[in-house]
Amino acid sequence: MTHLALALSLVATLGLEAHAQETKPMAPSRSTAPSALDTLSARQQAIVPIAALAAAGDLTRLNPALNQGLDAGLTISDAREILVQLYAYAGFPRSLNALGELMKVLEARKQRGIQDAPGRAPDRPIPQGDALLAAGTANQTRLAGGPVAGPLFDFAPVANEYLRTHLFGDIFERDNLDWQSRELATVGMLSALPGAEPQLQSHMGISMNIGLTAAQLRQLTQVLATRVDEDMARRASEALDRHLATPASRK
Repeated sequence: MTHLALALSLVATLGLEAHAQETKPMAPSRSTAPSALDTLSARQQAIVPIAALAAAGDLTRLNPALNQGLDAGLTISDAREILVQLYAYAGFPRSLNALGELMKVLEARKQRGIQDAPGRAPDRPIPQGDALLAAGTANQTRLAGGPVAGPLFDFAPVANEYLRTHLFGDIFERDNLDWQSRELATVGMLSALPGAEPQLQSHMGISMNIGLTAAQLRQLTQVLATRVDEDMARRASEALDRHLATPASRK
């Protein structure tokens, strides 16, 4: 993991090095029959290979994955947001390279007469100064299921400041990509990074905190296995199993 990505991914040690109060949102009522809550949409599934292949730096396979994602309903803005967010986990070089590949894909599609939906910009301006820290702290708390603190952040408080003001402030305040999509992308990215298993497990929990179900995350691992890489799928599946085995996941 690279430079700023190391600091930004510290949130993934929430269950090991930080302590969040158990204020997880109440799960929606469920019936025994299969429902939309048990499956990812085609658009959501398309996010996973894009994120994973971009994080792995596999531009050759990223190109068709981007085409498939746009065909599945991702807007230009959606795809761009995913690849900008990538830098927080895999570094600027892979983020910039992936964005360059997206530009090539869009130009090629335009030449073929395909008019992709542009999507939208954020609806509200990003806060600045103390307001940004407050917004980022609120976002971090909601995602983690409670206030985040602990020995690691006592030792390196600036790391949590970076997380709150930048990752959860500057990035997660951009409301032109919903949080579930951002977390699907994050899980895909971390699955592609050997050695990031604690972070991956934590983001399985964060994904469930914001409404993704265990069945949907299990489907995510299957998407990785069939469309990307079996080792990535194994890391994701094992991280999900570890999260589901924790007492917090059963509350």
